[in-house]
Amino acid sequence: MQLQKLKDYQAELDGKSPVEIISWAIENFGTGNMALASSMSAEDQLLTDMLLKIAPSFTVFTLDTGRLPQETFAVIAETARKYCVKVEIVFPEASQVEAMVNDSGPNLFFDSHEKRKRCCLVRKIVPLGRKLASLKVNAWICGLRSEQSPTRAAVQAVEWDSTFNLFKINPLANWTERQVWDYIHDHNVPYNKLHDAGYPSIGCACCTRAVALGEDVRSGRWWWEQPEHKECGLHLSD
Repeated sequence: MQLQKLKDYQAELDGKSPVEIISWAIENFGTGNMALASSMSAEDQLLTDMLLKIAPSFTVFTLDTGRLPQETFAVIAETARKYCVKVEIVFPEASQVEAMVNDSGPNLFFDSHEKRKRCCLVRKIVPLGRKLASLKVNAWICGLRSEQSPTRAAVQAVEWDSTFNLFKINPLANWTERQVWDYIHDHNVPYNKLHDAGYPSIGCACCTRAVALGEDVRSGRWWWEQPEHKECGLHLSD
């Protein structure tokens, strides 16, 4: 049943703009049954602006992994001020972080792909699942774009997320980086200032670095791994 519903949704949203996709999602799911999980990326900041203009009480939350750069905290505070909204901050379970670090060290992610996935699991995937379950939502909204990386090339406006058993709405699936930044500048949307320093994609400070002009936008994420592995596990395709 979910598969047929998904196909119907995808057909209905084919060629729609981000605002049209957001409006469709609100009409079909209702604001109380959705949430924006924001990494405070340029894309998520754009979506925050669009969403709160349509539904000012929309739930926006972010994951604090314990390893974020200071610039990310700055944009969280700026976003809260500009939109008069409470950006909910979700933390990993302290006991799980302690066990992981005591077992494998604070920089385990450099040791192997498996250990890096464990770190992302503890710091991001488990807290996200806990938060989505507590909200009892039927869909979550993300800033994924198909041109971001090889692992996201097939992203569609709506997908079924089997990890969390929810619909995942990607209003920017077909937007280009240029369109994202044109919107941000045109609408004076707060953004992470690391973007101005050569960081097109920003995650944990330890796993993110600036990239050279012309490099893939996610080449600065987990740069020691192969491109097909550069996902934390939140957005693996079914």
